[in-house]
Amino acid sequence: MNQLPFETIHRKVLIKREAVRNFGINPEDRDTKTLINYGIVNIDKPSGPTSHQISDYVKRILKISKAGHSGTLDPHVTGVLPVALARATRVVQILLSAGKEYVALMYLHRPIEEIKIRKAFDKFTGKIMQKPPVKSAVRRINRPRKIYYIDIIEIQGQNILFKIGCQAGTYIRKYIHDLGQKLGCGAHMVQLRRTRVAAFDESTLTTLHDLTDAFHYYKNENNDKFIRKIIQPMENAVRHIPKVWVLDTTIMTLTHGRDLAVPGISKIESCIKPNNITAIMTLKGELIGLGIAQMTSEDIIKKDRGIAFKTDKVFMQEIN
Repeated sequence: MNQLPFETIHRKVLIKREAVRNFGINPEDRDTKTLINYGIVNIDKPSGPTSHQISDYVKRILKISKAGHSGTLDPHVTGVLPVALARATRVVQILLSAGKEYVALMYLHRPIEEIKIRKAFDKFTGKIMQKPPVKSAVRRINRPRKIYYIDIIEIQGQNILFKIGCQAGTYIRKYIHDLGQKLGCGAHMVQLRRTRVAAFDESTLTTLHDLTDAFHYYKNENNDKFIRKIIQPMENAVRHIPKVWVLDTTIMTLTHGRDLAVPGISKIESCIKPNNITAIMTLKGELIGLGIAQMTSEDIIKKDRGIAFKTDKVFMQEIN
């Protein structure tokens, strides 16, 4: 079964202290104006514009001050491009390092037996070494990258259509080139589409045209039905990372940037280790911010004091 890393970890919720949920609101129940300011939209990027241009289009359509995308796609590449809005913009940083999935069309420069093709893909699964292409934003040195899975969809002559789940920072064009070298025939990428970024997939995609129409209905016809279907709560961007839920009495200090101490925790997911990036949540499921674990989940449950998480980023507005 094709799974990205976060889907293979089965976490349990460990209760440290039962508490009543009074503060805040469930993310799905936010009013539309707030949803836009703390939301994320999964754009079906068309071929042509850059990822930065798509973010700028979204910003202009929704008339907000800023928007940020979850990782650059080359202009000709299409597909899943989550764009975070307004105060949620920085949440896309947690998606930059998340696993990705693509569907690629590869063309072999001469015919090769199917069994050899499949064996080559098998050898190019798991840990590989990859040197970034000449036109890239990083140093051109060999880097280890993980290929989580390969699914060959169709082989038709010298054309190979396949799905690939991979670590962030994997260059699919270079992967195809290297695979062609391995086969001894050479190969190049014909077409590429991104189909997943962490928990965002094609099931929630929307186009810039649909976003424009939805915003028109919201602003000019007082109909927010369509915009609420398109814009997701920013909490969806942290579905792939571990979580900790805090007591209502702790929320105010966290919004001022204070670290999270053990006494402020109500419950926590298992399998958290020191230095893990963790989503800090209210008991109603609102994202307060991101923290860097200082203890394991088990130690947090056992201990009565100490700093459990160093606060890294805060998304919720300050509470006084």
